[in-house]
Amino acid sequence: MPKVKKIPMRMCVGCQEMKPKKQLIRIVRTPDEKIEIDPTGKRSGRGVYICPESECLNKAIKGKRLEKALQRNVGQEVINELKQGLTR
Repeated sequence: MPKVKKIPMRMCVGCQEMKPKKQLIRIVRTPDEKIEIDPTGKRSGRGVYICPESECLNKAIKGKRLEKALQRNVGQEVINELKQGLTR
């Protein structure tokens, strides 16, 4: 009987749904307090996951879920950078 490979699941901070890790984008607060998109998913720091859809990002911003999950205030310039990163 073949061994079934486990798929890591993560929760989107926008829609609050569990999805496979590979389908989500990781946003990380680095040790030097910068908030940025982590395309590799392996950077050190506190990370949160979000769907690659603008409506999930808008829900996360409106409900202040990004700030709660990253434990920092998220500035408007960072939000604009995230919106541009999600549309790519």
